[in-house]
Amino acid sequence: MVKQVNQLYVAKGKKVVTIDLKKEKPDEATLQKLLLGPTGNLRAPTLRKGKTLIVGFEPEMYRKVFG
Repeated sequence: MVKQVNQLYVAKGKKVVTIDLKKEKPDEATLQKLLLGPTGNLRAPTLRKGKTLIVGFEPEMYRKVFG
Protein backbone atom coordinates (compact mmCIF):
# COMPACT_ATOMS: atom_id res chain seq x y z
CA MET A 1 0.00 0.00 0.00
CA VAL A 2 2.87 2.40 0.81
CA LYS A 3 4.25 2.00 -2.72
CA GLN A 4 1.00 3.43 -4.11
CA VAL A 5 1.05 6.72 -2.15
CA ASN A 6 3.15 9.90 -2.15
CA GLN A 7 2.42 11.20 1.37
CA LEU A 8 2.34 9.32 4.66
CA TYR A 9 0.89 10.77 7.88
CA VAL A 10 1.25 8.68 11.04
CA ALA A 11 -0.12 9.68 14.45
CA LYS A 12 1.28 8.03 17.56
CA GLY A 13 -0.31 9.67 20.57
CA LYS A 14 0.11 13.41 20.10
CA LYS A 15 3.15 12.98 17.85
CA VAL A 16 2.59 13.14 14.07
CA VAL A 17 5.17 11.88 11.59
CA THR A 18 4.86 13.16 8.02
CA ILE A 19 6.88 11.56 5.24
CA ASP A 20 7.01 12.73 1.63
CA LEU A 21 7.57 9.38 -0.06
CA LYS A 22 8.57 11.05 -3.33
CA LYS A 23 11.61 12.58 -1.60
CA GLU A 24 12.29 10.16 1.27
CA LYS A 25 12.65 6.39 1.03
CA PRO A 26 12.38 4.98 4.57
CA ASP A 27 13.60 1.41 4.99
CA GLU A 28 11.27 -1.51 5.68
CA ALA A 29 12.01 -1.57 9.43
CA THR A 30 11.15 2.13 9.80
CA LEU A 31 7.86 1.69 7.97
CA GLN A 32 6.96 -1.33 10.09
CA LYS A 33 7.57 0.63 13.31
CA LEU A 34 5.29 3.41 12.04
CA LEU A 35 2.50 1.34 10.51
CA LEU A 36 2.20 -1.76 12.69
CA GLY A 37 0.78 -1.91 16.18
CA PRO A 38 2.02 -4.09 19.06
CA THR A 39 0.09 -7.11 17.75
CA GLY A 40 1.72 -6.87 14.33
CA ASN A 41 -1.44 -5.68 12.61
CA LEU A 42 -1.87 -2.44 10.70
CA ARG A 43 -2.60 0.37 13.15
CA ALA A 44 -6.14 1.75 13.17
CA PRO A 45 -7.67 3.77 11.82
CA THR A 46 -5.89 3.58 8.49
CA LEU A 47 -7.30 5.66 5.64
CA ARG A 48 -6.26 6.38 2.11
CA LYS A 49 -7.23 9.62 0.39
CA GLY A 50 -5.93 9.65 -3.18
CA LYS A 51 -2.14 9.46 -2.95
CA THR A 52 -2.11 10.05 0.84
CA LEU A 53 -2.06 7.36 3.53
CA ILE A 54 -3.21 8.35 7.03
CA VAL A 55 -2.50 6.04 9.98
CA GLY A 56 -3.70 6.61 13.53
CA PHE A 57 -5.84 9.41 14.90
CA GLU A 58 -4.86 12.93 15.87
CA PRO A 59 -7.50 15.67 15.37
CA GLU A 60 -5.12 18.34 14.04
CA MET A 61 -3.66 15.92 11.49
CA TYR A 62 -7.18 15.12 10.26
CA ARG A 63 -8.00 18.82 9.95
CA LYS A 64 -4.84 19.33 7.87
CA VAL A 65 -5.48 16.39 5.55
CA PHE A 66 -9.27 16.66 5.21
CA GLY A 67 -9.72 20.39 5.88
